[in-house]
Amino acid sequence: MVLMPQRRFVWYSWGVLVYNVAVVLWGALVRATGSGAGCGDHWPLCNGTVMPFSPSAATAIEFTHRAMTGLDSVLVVALVVAAFRVFPRRHPARLGAALSGVFLVMEILVGAALVLLDHVAKNPSGNRAYSLSGHLINTLTLLACLTLTAWWAGGRPGVRARRSDAWLAAVSLGAVMLLGVSGAIAALGDTLFPARSLFEGFSQDLNPTANVFLRLRLWHPILAACVALWLAFYGTWGVTRRPDARLGAGIMMALVGGQMAAGMTNLFLLAPVWMQLVHLLLADALWISLVLLCAVMLAPAPKAFSPSRR
Repeated sequence: MVLMPQRRFVWYSWGVLVYNVAVVLWGALVRATGSGAGCGDHWPLCNGTVMPFSPSAATAIEFTHRAMTGLDSVLVVALVVAAFRVFPRRHPARLGAALSGVFLVMEILVGAALVLLDHVAKNPSGNRAYSLSGHLINTLTLLACLTLTAWWAGGRPGVRARRSDAWLAAVSLGAVMLLGVSGAIAALGDTLFPARSLFEGFSQDLNPTANVFLRLRLWHPILAACVALWLAFYGTWGVTRRPDARLGAGIMMALVGGQMAAGMTNLFLLAPVWMQLVHLLLADALWISLVLLCAVMLAPAPKAFSPSRR
């Protein structure tokens, strides 16, 4: 049974997760519209001021993202404080909340570095691929920590798994994280070098002298197909091993299918901004569903499903 303070914490922690997904989507809008330099090379100020007056569209988009991140800091700090007040020592929700705070700080620092290093807007340098990848990995880790905080706060047990189960979960999470990195690079290539037709896009990808973002863009759909097959295996294996994972596996595999369809639609429509955001939203939902499935697979099996009770 979940006590009233814990129940409120559960709702609050899920709300913080949803808000962070919104922050991620707005960050993608910043990238897709080339608004990353909307506040110039100033951080944390925006064009040298605390509050921009009569801002351009790019400045308004970038400043809104910074304001959302500022509010996010308050929400996550409150999450950490509440976790340590509501739950006893060594409760996994405390760990999840603390790690959420750590990775949010890293998220802010990485975002500041992107601005100060000018890895924003129309900068096509190869070094931007590394900073972009680091930013995405940190973002996904933050979302995972927030997800687990809410999950564990609801009374679910922590991680206690066999090594083989842990390896399969790690491979699944790593594969989706790598796919996310390739997707971010492909999306940046779409932003920096938009194509007027599908044929022109493929010609850009196959040109050996093309920018690194274009040459890497070709690998994203190939990697997506491979990861989809792996997740289908992991979901099927999870259902056969843990009947309590049936719902989570079904949701994850449904999102895999939806994500593949969205990816193809994004490709044929030549990556309009709205479709990029839909694609990213589904990617975030897939990541969260996979984290939850792994949490189920790595937790002790309910007694009703243990071999000794069958």
